[in-house]
Amino acid sequence: MRLTQFSDYSLRTVLYLGANPSRLVPITEIAEAYRISYHHLTKVATLLIDIGVVQAMRGRNGGLRLSVPAGEINIGWLIRQTETDMDLVECFDSATDECPITRECRLRAALQQALQAFLGVLDEYTLADFLGSAPKQTRLLQLWRAHSAAV
Repeated sequence: MRLTQFSDYSLRTVLYLGANPSRLVPITEIAEAYRISYHHLTKVATLLIDIGVVQAMRGRNGGLRLSVPAGEINIGWLIRQTETDMDLVECFDSATDECPITRECRLRAALQQALQAFLGVLDEYTLADFLGSAPKQTRLLQLWRAHSAAV
């Protein structure tokens, strides 16, 4: 299984915001830090706002910030919100399944179990687990700034 770029950028965005809890962060800053498209990141931010994880403030000094504490953002839940298609194989969606062996195939159950295990592990973590202490957050910010400056 591979997460979509959208989910990847969603995780990166909340990590960046979580490491900057005391200020509003412009989308352009996050886009530059990760070298990703501003327009794509705007779509990511819109979904994160819609699901209640991020808050946006408009205007000259506006930007984004987490709308809930990092310890309340469950990573498994976030992935479920950002992934539009968790069907690992065709037979997971009975509406579009045209596989001729679906009725007799025993692989489907194992793949479903594997997907649940994957999500189950992510359910054990919150964003706070990946931010660490204040010194570690500072180190993350230094890495982002160095990465942006290298461009």
